[in-house]
Amino acid sequence: MQHPDSAPPGSPAGSPWEVFLAFLKLGLTSFGGPVAHLGYFRAEFVERRRWLSEQAFAELVGLCQFLPGPASSKAGFALGLLRGGKLGAVAAWVGFTLPSAVAMLLFARGAADLAASPLGAGLLHGLKLVAVAIVAQAVWGMARALCPDRIRAGIALVSLAVVTLLPVSAGQVVAIALGAMAGWWLCRDSAPAAAPAEWLVVPFSRKAGLLCLVLFGLLLVLPPLLAGEAGALAMFDAFYRAGALVFGGGHVVLPLLRDGVVAPGWLSDDIFLAGYGAAQAMPGPLFTFAAFLGASIQPAGAGVPAAALALVAVFLPGLLLLLGVLPFWAALRTRPAAQAGMRGINAAVVGLLGAALYAPVWTSAVLRPLDFLLAASGFLLLTVWRASPLWIVVLGATAGLGIAALG
Repeated sequence: MQHPDSAPPGSPAGSPWEVFLAFLKLGLTSFGGPVAHLGYFRAEFVERRRWLSEQAFAELVGLCQFLPGPASSKAGFALGLLRGGKLGAVAAWVGFTLPSAVAMLLFARGAADLAASPLGAGLLHGLKLVAVAIVAQAVWGMARALCPDRIRAGIALVSLAVVTLLPVSAGQVVAIALGAMAGWWLCRDSAPAAAPAEWLVVPFSRKAGLLCLVLFGLLLVLPPLLAGEAGALAMFDAFYRAGALVFGGGHVVLPLLRDGVVAPGWLSDDIFLAGYGAAQAMPGPLFTFAAFLGASIQPAGAGVPAAALALVAVFLPGLLLLLGVLPFWAALRTRPAAQAGMRGINAAVVGLLGAALYAPVWTSAVLRPLDFLLAASGFLLLTVWRASPLWIVVLGATAGLGIAALG
C-alpha cells in the first residue's frame, strides 16, 4: 500500500488536453446553474466516458457541497485532477470557466444583453427547460443507484425536506451533515460499495494538502491587514473573501459580492444588476460574474487583468480547500465507519438534487403545459434514447427560439 505522504505512483489515466477538451465542451453547453452542471457532469463522465463510478461521483459531489466555494467548479477541478493529474485539474477549471468568463468580459465591454430581446429571452427559457431534463435525469439515475433500500431512501427524503425548509447555504451543509450521521448510525449493515480505484489515486500528497490549507488561511487573514481601501490587493481580498464564505453555488455568493464591490463605491447597483442579469444567460459557472465585476470597476485599459484577478480570487479559496482535504479524505473513506457515513451522504446528495429539481430549476422554467411537454421530452430522450446532452441543449435552444418567434 502506498505511503500516505507521497504522491501515488504511475501516471493519470488521461491527458490534460483530453480533460481540457471535455470540459471546454461543457463550458460551452452547460446551462442552468450549479445543480444542472452536476447533472451534465454525471451524464458526461459517469455514463458516457466512464471516468468514475456512480458511487465515486456522489461522494465527490457530497464533499464539494460540504466545502465552501462553487460546488460544480470544485467537482470539475477534482475530476480533472483524478483524470489528468495537477495539469488536468487546471485544464478542467480553465475549460469549464473560460467560455462564460470571456462572454462576461465582452459584456462588460459593451456587448448586448442577450436577455433584453424577445428572441434572447426565448433562447434563455429553452435552455432552462434543458436544465430541467438534465437534473431530472441525474436525480432518477442517482436515486436508483444510491438509494436502493428504505433507510437510504428515507435519508434522501429528510435531506430534501431540510434543503426545502432551510436557507440554501445552511440547508445544504445541515443535510450533508445529517446524512453522514444517519449513514454512520443506520447503514453499517449495508453491503459496502466497492471503493473505486480512481478515487483512491489522488495525485496530491498530504504535505501539499497541508500547504494548501495553510495558504487558504493566510490569504484570508493577511490581505485585509495589508490592503488599503482601493487597489489590486483590496480587490483580491473582496473577491477571495466572498468565495471563501459561500457554500453551494453562484447565486449564494451574490450578496457577498455586492457588499464587496457596491458598498465601497467601486460599482453602482445598476451595473451590478445588469451584469447579474447577463450571467443568467451564460453557460458554465455563475462565479464568472466576477470577471464582469473586475472589468467594470477598473479604469479603461485595465479590464482584462482586473477581470482575471477577480476571477482567480473568487475561485481560489474553494479550490485550495478541496486540494487540502482530498489527500486525507482518500485514506479516511476506506474505514468502515467512514464508508457507512458516505452511504448516508450519497443518499443525502440525492435529496439535495431532488429539492433543487423543484426550486429553482423547475419553478423558474416550467411555466405552462408546453414547457412541461418539452422538459419531459428532453428527459425521455436522455433516459430512454440515451441522447447526448449536447443534442438536448440544441433542441431546447431551438424550441425556445421557435416559441419566442411564434408568440
